[in-house]
Amino acid sequence: MEILQDMGGTVLTTLLSIAALFLLTKLMGAKQVSQMTMFDYVTGITIGSAAAELATELENPHKPLTALVVYALAAVAISLLTSKSLKARAALTGKPLVLLENGVIYRENLKKAKLDLNEFLTYCRAGGWFDLNQLQAAVFEHNGTVSFLPRETERPATPADLHQNPKQSQVQTPFIMDGQLLRGNLRQAGKEEAWVQRELLRQGYRDQGEVFLALWDGRETLTVFPQTPAKR
Repeated sequence: MEILQDMGGTVLTTLLSIAALFLLTKLMGAKQVSQMTMFDYVTGITIGSAAAELATELENPHKPLTALVVYALAAVAISLLTSKSLKARAALTGKPLVLLENGVIYRENLKKAKLDLNEFLTYCRAGGWFDLNQLQAAVFEHNGTVSFLPRETERPATPADLHQNPKQSQVQTPFIMDGQLLRGNLRQAGKEEAWVQRELLRQGYRDQGEVFLALWDGRETLTVFPQTPAKR
């Protein structure tokens, strides 16, 4: 009986830690799950440790919960500080470092970035640059990524280079997902269900249930992906 009580308490504190992590991560913003600074990284690890302790702390769950809240508030305060102060931003998030420019590789900036030449070349190859002569500059960003600026003669040609003026593409809007018609998206796009049904019939679909995904391109094209049987 005591074991069941302990298990029930652990389940409740675990659910509490999950809810607290979700709410606090929402409070701190999307950087915690994408492009993190060093401070975001340290805060994320510490908050994860506190959440793990909260999940198993049955006697005093308020202690790790308090630590979670304090770390989250500190992260929000640091974010606000760095958005208003250039000095704080440089101290806490760091500055971009130019690793290569005009055919010169800067050894000192490589040291500051804690990169050796092999690691730098790996970044270049991962970015699709196997010939350094094609690069005008390479910059080490504060989130640990490397950005590349190709030479003008090496970058892909654009329509402007070819004196062309193509129509602007639009973000595709899903109208059908998993066989379900998304009426809210239809209303926002100014389209009617009858138009969707006509497009489906034109492409050989009897109803929306046969469609896995349908995307509208902002003009008059509906791209349809059919439902597929389970792969054996």
